[in-house]
Amino acid sequence: MVTANQSRSARVRPYTITGGRTRTRRPLLLETLISVPRYDQDVRDRLIPESRDIYVLCQVKQSIAEISTRLGMPLGVVRVLVSDLADQGEVQVHPTGSVGGQPDRGLLERVLRGLQTIS
Repeated sequence: MVTANQSRSARVRPYTITGGRTRTRRPLLLETLISVPRYDQDVRDRLIPESRDIYVLCQVKQSIAEISTRLGMPLGVVRVLVSDLADQGEVQVHPTGSVGGQPDRGLLERVLRGLQTIS
């Protein structure tokens, strides 16, 4: 999905978009799934362009990696913006499958295959 804001995002340095932040308040792995539980046009209209793109895209469940790839945004920026949206209650962060604190290998392989088909 290419958006009108992508050309703007390509010219804006990532640290400007995130206000210089590189860390998130919650663990967001590549395979962490994100969705919008209640899409609201008013919410969409008040978000910054990059967060707006994430909000619109996540009407259908997306992984952090998919969001980054589809919007052409660096992973770090996506993680910070998704974390902000989750803190505001605008997106839902779905639990990530893990075994003993380690990511599930099968899940990671499925994510990798999905990313390979996107690119």
